[in-house]
Amino acid sequence: MKKRYFSVAVIALVLSSLTLSSCIGSFRLTNSVLKWNNQVGSKFLNELVFFAFWILPVYEVTSLADILVINSIEFWSGRNPLSASVKVIDTDNGRYLVKCDGKGYTITNQTTSESYRLDFMEEDQTWTATINGETYPLMTFVDENHVKMATPEGDMRLVELSEQGVMAYTHDIQASRNEATLASL
Repeated sequence: MKKRYFSVAVIALVLSSLTLSSCIGSFRLTNSVLKWNNQVGSKFLNELVFFAFWILPVYEVTSLADILVINSIEFWSGRNPLSASVKVIDTDNGRYLVKCDGKGYTITNQTTSESYRLDFMEEDQTWTATINGETYPLMTFVDENHVKMATPEGDMRLVELSEQGVMAYTHDIQASRNEATLASL
């Protein structure tokens, strides 16, 4: 009997080491449930729901699903299947469909069918835009307090991440647009 328990323990240890090594993952499903729980109501109601979800094994089931399935898919494919989403945004300029695939965003104007792509390039910490097959850098993170932002001229400008830095950049972009408008008249 002891030999059987030992064999089961060894098998469980080997399986857990295979499924848990080098694949921490984002635990998106479990974190989504926790985030929802934090928005239920008062801190007392949140605590009651938290305990109820441990008793009903909601957290255990979501954690197990994350560990065995979702995080494994994220590890091997590089994309979390729960990251994908589609949002519709209505603006004064029309209706836009925004699709998130976990790596970036595809924005489609439903009126004109024009489509743009925004991607984050981790290797150089840059957000890029792809328009008509050409990719342009939009913003590059330099450090905690600075980014390089694209200008209408196609240059990259260092911007301080403060109210003054953002206001200065916005002012310069508006001035550049006004100059371009006057030049076209």
